[in-house]
Amino acid sequence: MRTLIPVEDNDTQAAVQGFLKKLLQADVVDALLVPMKTPQGAITPALVAEADLLEHASPLTPVMGLNAARLAGRVSIREPRERVGVVLRPCELRALVELVKLQQASLEDLVTIGLDCLGTYDVPVYVASLEGQGGRPNFVGRPNFVGLDTAAYLATAQSGDLIPQEGYAFREGCQMCEKPHSEGADVTLELFGCDPVHGIPVSLPDEMGQQLGWAPTEIDAPQPSRRLQVIEKVTEARTAVRDERFSRIRGRLDEEGIEGVFASCIRCHNCMTVCPICYCKTCLFKSQVFDHEPMQYMNWARRKGA
Repeated sequence: MRTLIPVEDNDTQAAVQGFLKKLLQADVVDALLVPMKTPQGAITPALVAEADLLEHASPLTPVMGLNAARLAGRVSIREPRERVGVVLRPCELRALVELVKLQQASLEDLVTIGLDCLGTYDVPVYVASLEGQGGRPNFVGRPNFVGLDTAAYLATAQSGDLIPQEGYAFREGCQMCEKPHSEGADVTLELFGCDPVHGIPVSLPDEMGQQLGWAPTEIDAPQPSRRLQVIEKVTEARTAVRDERFSRIRGRLDEEGIEGVFASCIRCHNCMTVCPICYCKTCLFKSQVFDHEPMQYMNWARRKGA
């Protein structure tokens, strides 16, 4: 079923909050894993079982402190468990699929809710934008930084006209993400190309729509061609950034070698901690495998010179 989530007063975030509340109130799910806004304005995932608390849900704010696929795995892999809806960006949804393959998550009692995504800001950048603004982002007067609050972010998603590259402040990975649109979710909020004046197109199973009290023909949602046009435009821009980044790293590898590129690594293991598909129960790189005898290091030094 494709239908529309009505938007009042051009408040898309409130419309999405209302939709999530309906999922809880209609017992489609028992709880929702969704980004929530703290009193200080920070955004963090939370497992919400009380519908009224979803007025603090903030799934459209362009910041992502961690990939929620790992959290979805924690609430899905063991029994007993209840039916949980998980609100995921496209990268999180893909990571969840990989975790399922690795038996670190289960889709059996999950309802996946996917969102089209332009990208997100690094957390320090977003937090800095909140300073002195009472929890509201403000990017005015920040040199070399073009910021989008949620409203401007959604307006950009409607057209697909990305902000100029020289002021592009999304995190590096988002700037070259070739799959910014949600696909394969149980429920998809089609933000790309949507006009909030008419509502947010949503795709969901017929039985779920009926459980929510929606008839299959109750609302005629716009054809998806506009969304496809925006996806193509965004993907083309992201692919160009990706190719430039790949060219840059190849140049560094030629000049510095792999040792030079990775010379700044201090083995803090934060990359493995945050990686949603770094799944080993016992990590090889945190084990004693690489704790060699002192003479082994000396032998390497003598043989290679350094």
